[in-house]
Amino acid sequence: MAEKYNIPTTLLCDTNHILYSNYSEVIVVGAGADAVDYKLISICHKGDIVVSQDYGVAAMALGKGAYAIHQSGKWYTNNNIDQMLMERHLNKKARRSSHKNHIKGSKKRTEEDDVRFAQSFEKMLMMVQEVVF
Repeated sequence: MAEKYNIPTTLLCDTNHILYSNYSEVIVVGAGADAVDYKLISICHKGDIVVSQDYGVAAMALGKGAYAIHQSGKWYTNNNIDQMLMERHLNKKARRSSHKNHIKGSKKRTEEDDVRFAQSFEKMLMMVQEVVF
């Protein structure tokens, strides 16, 4: 989509999950805990779009004036991020108290998930382009 709209794109990955792209710049960071997240926030600028499933990363991106979207297509906003962070905290606290530290992985992505994300992402791109230009 970034290629379709001629938007510069950066993909971040760690040494355990190296990505390749003919269109995007790819930055590979060390495999340390949260290394990709820290790098992402360090290079994130106002007006950028950040795709992340991590609410904390989304909150930091919003704090820098960027836009943030979840891989499900849900937009993170200044109006919903505090509640999402609080729910994450409460869920973690509940897991700790029940001694259930294992979290089930997310379900395998479907084609419908990809379509939903693409539609939401394109809508965000259009909105950001209107704001910037």
